[in-house]
Amino acid sequence: MLGNIDPFANLAVRDLAAARTFYEGVLGFEQVDAEGEELIVYKSGATVFNVYVSEQAGTNKATALTWAVGDRIGELADALKAKGVTFEHYNMPGLTLEGDVHVGGGMKVAWFKDPDGNILNLVTG
Repeated sequence: MLGNIDPFANLAVRDLAAARTFYEGVLGFEQVDAEGEELIVYKSGATVFNVYVSEQAGTNKATALTWAVGDRIGELADALKAKGVTFEHYNMPGLTLEGDVHVGGGMKVAWFKDPDGNILNLVTG
C-alpha cells in the first residue's frame, strides 16, 4: 500500500531559530519550504525532512535521522566536529570506537545530537 511512496522524517524542536542555525549553519542544509514560525522543510538527497516546534522535543531516545555517507564518514565526522558538533560515544557490543566513529560488524557509524537532543547519525551503508 505505501511501498511506492517516499517517506519523510519529522524532527521536533523547542527553538526553531536554534534549529535553523544548526541545520543550515552547521549541517549546510537549505530551506525548501516553511510554515510560519512552526515548521521548516529541508531537502536532503531525494527526500525532505521537517523540523517543527513541539513541546515533546528531545524526548526521543533513539536515532531519528540517518545519512548513508559511504567511505566519507571519517571526513564528514571531522568536518562536523570542526563546526562544534559533539559526537556521542556509546558502549555497544561488537563495536569499537575509532575517534568519533563506532566500527564493527562491517559498518561504521557516528552519532550526534541536534540542539534539542534529536539523535542523528552518519553510517557507511
